[in-house]
Amino acid sequence: MFKDIYKNKKVLITGHTGFKGSWLALWLSKLGANVIGYSLIPPTEPNHFQLLNLDIVSITGDIRDYEKLKQILKEHQPEIIFHLAAQAIVRKSYLDPIETFSTNVIGTVNVLEASKAVESVRAIINVTSDKCYENNEWLWGYRENDRLGGFDPYSASKGCAEILTSCWQKSFFSIENYGKTHQTLLASARAGNVIGGGDWAPDRLIPDIMRAINRHDKVKIRNPYATRPWQHVLEPLSGYLLLGQNLLKEKKEFAEAWNFGPSDDGNKSVEEIVRNVKKDWPILDYEIPKSIDQPHEAGLLRLDCSKAKSKLKWQPVWTSDRAIEKTTHWYKNYYESMSILTSEHINEYTSEAKSKHISWTE
Repeated sequence: MFKDIYKNKKVLITGHTGFKGSWLALWLSKLGANVIGYSLIPPTEPNHFQLLNLDIVSITGDIRDYEKLKQILKEHQPEIIFHLAAQAIVRKSYLDPIETFSTNVIGTVNVLEASKAVESVRAIINVTSDKCYENNEWLWGYRENDRLGGFDPYSASKGCAEILTSCWQKSFFSIENYGKTHQTLLASARAGNVIGGGDWAPDRLIPDIMRAINRHDKVKIRNPYATRPWQHVLEPLSGYLLLGQNLLKEKKEFAEAWNFGPSDDGNKSVEEIVRNVKKDWPILDYEIPKSIDQPHEAGLLRLDCSKAKSKLKWQPVWTSDRAIEKTTHWYKNYYESMSILTSEHINEYTSEAKSKHISWTE
């Protein structure tokens, strides 16, 4: 897979103790990479990273600590960096905008700036969000060249992260000077709402549902009609890995921004997702309050992934219904038997991708 590009490669993941980062750390380990993780302590209890018990180099640190981050990069000499560390909760960004901006903006600056001092770094993928776009609640999906923006502090911070990525691409990691003054290709990746087993973050739909089921509580559904591009966590991760493969192959044309989202069937309302979970786990009990006093969150958001499909030859493997089924199965298995299905789900996902002859399976 991925033409064995990650075998024996030193790969640094920031935010490896988070939901998406822990899935990526396991997948890279299965691909034979030497994984170095740099992150805060796992943010929840339970948490997916500790449940996986991975054999990787795991370093506790804050991306806002520039000197420590630079020291770690110099010590471990990674060849590629996947920058996932972030304050990723919209509602929390209203409560603490300073932490949100310092982590998502200054933290990203630190990662990019520290990378300049380490010659081993050949590729960087800055993972931002679909919420980096100026959301006009359009029916059609946003493309990579659409206007950046953000109503809430989280979304705005991700828009800022994209702008500074573009700045570093032009100022320090330019295509024109690649191979002359530097050896690093920098790209950004924008993904939609991800689901999958092992997420226990607060104020997220699937974790809220699973906690309620485990406690035999009724879950209150916020924004039932809000539409998001829902996808299994493995979908964007396959995109990040494919993008990284091309950057490590020194393909300069891939050092730009990329959307990774579901097919059209994945654009579902919150209420549709809840109903699908209930179909797979009937004990779910939920209610939709008539009104909730809460901060603004986007109502309609879609991604156009035509560029990734055309140029990267990337495409989703699982439908949104399959993603919900796999996610529900993961939590059900965990709560009923304390078993972890993450590795099995990666195996199933890659097997189905091979059967569909998707490019990265070669």
